[in-house]
Amino acid sequence: MLQRTQAHTSGTALVAGGAGFVGSHLCDALLARGHRVICIDNYLTGSENNIRPLMNHPGFTAITQDICESITVEEHVDHVYNLACAASPPQYQADPLHTMMTCVVGTANLLALAERHGASFLQASTSEVYGDPEEHPQREDYRGNVNCTGPRACYDEGKRASEALCFDMLRAGRVDARVARIFNTYGPRMQPNDGRIVSNLIVQSLSGLPLTIYGTGEQTRSFCFVTDLVEGLIRLMMVKPNPEMPVNLGNPGEFTINELARMVMDMVPGAVGISQRPLPKDDPQRRRPDIARAKELLQWEPTVPLADGLRQTVDWFAAHLPKVEAARQDNSGTFAETRIGA
Repeated sequence: MLQRTQAHTSGTALVAGGAGFVGSHLCDALLARGHRVICIDNYLTGSENNIRPLMNHPGFTAITQDICESITVEEHVDHVYNLACAASPPQYQADPLHTMMTCVVGTANLLALAERHGASFLQASTSEVYGDPEEHPQREDYRGNVNCTGPRACYDEGKRASEALCFDMLRAGRVDARVARIFNTYGPRMQPNDGRIVSNLIVQSLSGLPLTIYGTGEQTRSFCFVTDLVEGLIRLMMVKPNPEMPVNLGNPGEFTINELARMVMDMVPGAVGISQRPLPKDDPQRRRPDIARAKELLQWEPTVPLADGLRQTVDWFAAHLPKVEAARQDNSGTFAETRIGA
């Protein structure tokens, strides 16, 4: 077996989608490790609020740009993290053509930049490449059960295409590319109206609204706290040699949506109960990662229990309640469940 080591060198990291939920936490962690960080974001789904505390940091630069446009960075870049894509059905279905182009053209542009700089590259893919899985838990060698013409295909198939681009560039010896398949992630800085199930339930509870459950609520998800995910992303980027295969990053703890809703209601005094709605098209019934590969190659597994992570997330939303309420009103009180991991 090849000996694998964890590298902890600094350097300059470019984070596409760095003003987003996961991307901003990644910027924080990279700066704390001594990296220079270049954040690229078009702010379609990211927020300047997420990176405002970093603006005066001497090692941080923010560039406003869509990665579907040609990207030029003057200074040398050592690592490129691609987290740039809308990551919930209400967001990526709002402009499905742009979602697909972000996954394909945007990834190609960032791979070209990495090739010019001789930089290592990490693609944030998703558990959505497994679709509504017929294998449980999901291993990286499972090829998935995706509806390639359905309303979510712009994201599911876009991410599958971005993975293909990465591995083609890797096999050609042009870019040291790595692929993380991210399962449902939650934590502070989630957008209140982004359509993810954790933020939906928390915001509805804090706003005095019934918690929306789709279908029976017995469908399952596995929830990974954002700091655990970021640690996995950095380890995957830095591990040597290149794994040369995708790696699942997620928490293998499996919970029904009903269990999640009860946990949220227990944490929010005055929560007003449940509202049931039909299950969205192509929504998977079960979702849980097999993380044996991440344990072996990265010596990584999540450390934050769901109850602890939920408490931190509820507290963060409660501290931002006026902004949450404004976002709720802007979105007409509608919060749709997502089924994605990023």
